[in-house]
Amino acid sequence: MPRHGKKFREASGRVPEGAIHQPDEAVGLVKDLSFAKFDETVDVAVRLGVDPRHADQIVRGTVVLPHGTGRTARVLVIAQGDKAREAEEAGADFVGVEYVQKIKDGWLDFDVAVATPDLMGQVGQLGRVLGPRGLMPTPKAGTVTFDVGRAVREIKAGKIEYRVDKTGNVHAPIGKVSFSQGQLSENLNAFMDSVMRAKPAAAKGRYVRSVTVSSTMGPGVPVDANTYTRS
Repeated sequence: MPRHGKKFREASGRVPEGAIHQPDEAVGLVKDLSFAKFDETVDVAVRLGVDPRHADQIVRGTVVLPHGTGRTARVLVIAQGDKAREAEEAGADFVGVEYVQKIKDGWLDFDVAVATPDLMGQVGQLGRVLGPRGLMPTPKAGTVTFDVGRAVREIKAGKIEYRVDKTGNVHAPIGKVSFSQGQLSENLNAFMDSVMRAKPAAAKGRYVRSVTVSSTMGPGVPVDANTYTRS
């Protein structure tokens, strides 16, 4: 296994062993422990009490973070006519049906794809390319819609999509180390509220098992999961 560097070990040593923290305290500690020379991303990892092997226990959703993620997503909109113009006016970075062929040819310089329902017959051909990368437009994520203007504006404002992985964990960025403690705390709470609302009816027992926040290079800081317990 690779050894952690001196700075990481020093930061880890400042995380109280066995302690759990309230959300605001946890993000404050993550900020204090950051040591990289770049503006690190702050991430949250949530271990859920679900079995993703069962379709009725899949957890997925979207949330617009109050303070965004700290980076502006590059948005591709596959639309034509008036809807293409609407997407351009809303600030989409790439617009047009011709991008279907560009993606087939290997172009993937975007972060989120939006498509109108009438073009999903063509977009569906990209499933093998976009699906494994989490880039395939879907109705559940709000990225298959005729309201392309609203979709683009929400994504640019900090809308993120999340989905439980095969080990029962959900990961998401909630901002940058340069954000204030209050901004990170509000983003974290908004994300967790969304995860709680996405709880499957088939999930039994404790839903949120653990919550950990960390920066790109820093150690994980445990958050009190009881904060997010609901009946």
